[in-house]
Amino acid sequence: MKKLIFIIFGSTGDLTSRKLLPAIQKLYQDKDIPEESLVIALGRKAYDTNSYLEEMNRSIHGQLDLRMLNKIVHYHQIQITNLNEYERLKQLLEQYADKATRQLFYLAVGPDLFIDVSRNIYQSGLVEKGNETQAVIFEKPFGHDLESATKINHELWEFFTEKQIFRIDHYLGKEMIQNLLTVRFANRIFEDVWYNRAIKNVKIIVKETAGIHNRGGYYDQAGALKDMVQSHLIQMLCLIAMEVPLSYYSEDVKNEKVKVIENISIEKESIVFGQYDGYLNEEKVSPDSTTDTFVFLKAFVNTPRFKGVPFYLMTGKKLDTKQSVIIIEFEETIEQRKWNLPLSTNKLFIKIDPEDGVGLRLNSKVPGLTSKTEEVELEYFTSSSNAFGNKSEAYEKLLLDAATYHKSLFTRWDEIELAWRLIDQIKDLEPTLHPYHHFDDLKAIILEKDEHAL
Repeated sequence: MKKLIFIIFGSTGDLTSRKLLPAIQKLYQDKDIPEESLVIALGRKAYDTNSYLEEMNRSIHGQLDLRMLNKIVHYHQIQITNLNEYERLKQLLEQYADKATRQLFYLAVGPDLFIDVSRNIYQSGLVEKGNETQAVIFEKPFGHDLESATKINHELWEFFTEKQIFRIDHYLGKEMIQNLLTVRFANRIFEDVWYNRAIKNVKIIVKETAGIHNRGGYYDQAGALKDMVQSHLIQMLCLIAMEVPLSYYSEDVKNEKVKVIENISIEKESIVFGQYDGYLNEEKVSPDSTTDTFVFLKAFVNTPRFKGVPFYLMTGKKLDTKQSVIIIEFEETIEQRKWNLPLSTNKLFIKIDPEDGVGLRLNSKVPGLTSKTEEVELEYFTSSSNAFGNKSEAYEKLLLDAATYHKSLFTRWDEIELAWRLIDQIKDLEPTLHPYHHFDDLKAIILEKDEHAL
């Protein structure tokens, strides 16, 4: 790949300033993308390139290298819903691109604009259907239920092939999510116990202390179930529960993930929905909103490997701590059961945020003359290793993969379709919405449903 062009729709938005431009800047500085890379930033406002970059830099408190970005960024004013304005954009691209140039059209816009922009890209001839040097990248949410997601997808297939569509779930770009398969399949001590006779339960937890910030317009239409469970938590569950793929290429991994989602069942009595106090006062939130800001549920993966093992999924806002973690709890040993020893179960922690690393909790004798035991934890954090001292951000990895035609960390349509089918089933149950001020308000409700859930 000698040339690479990013064409960013929605280039004046928060996603571009906080994530995309810093990621591209880092990739260029580290020479991970070609020297002849170009970023075409599209927007309605009357900026030139200098004033555009200065405004982006102000919005993230001076984190951009303006001198460097001025070499590769070109701001282009356009009304992206007006097909007639795409002719000038096409002429601009033709000045830089040849047939071998990798072109990534990044739609950093709301889902309500996906189809209009995609149609204009196609009808203007910017993207040729089936030309795999050209790809279109979409941010979640990909629909708001199965019906809307299916409609969007079938319309996109009119303009692009599946190989040209990259659907981003930024969680899949996080270092420890990428590391999950390595932890599972590259360590004999886990590979041999990764099944229902040895694993007692799995907890997948994503807790946030913040509220919805200024995302009320979007969040009130989504909620925690659609915003987090449908994408991030189900994807993590798949990586934990999937069978060994035929290879670690994209399609083989996705095939195994799909089999997991096909075999997920939800214990409907376990579901807990919550809404934090003050949510109804958030900007752009309906005063009588019943949107969930917290979800807990118990699921099972009905495959021979994991049949009978409960998977506890929990996510929410305005909770006691910021934490993203997967906890694998193993069964007690035969000796523990036989002699009723005062020992804890072993636990494997896949820590994603704010720390990322691996922890393994074991039983050990307390040093000294007694036979007392204690829990000890062996820990490894990626930030403490010289090899990972400058670990990449999720968007760096995802943009690089898209540039180099790698789709393993992007979601395929059948994954999304099955996940929405599952989410729609949960929504149809209309669970009770519990108000909460602190996480403690929800703990008793959850523990009443399952004493092992927390």
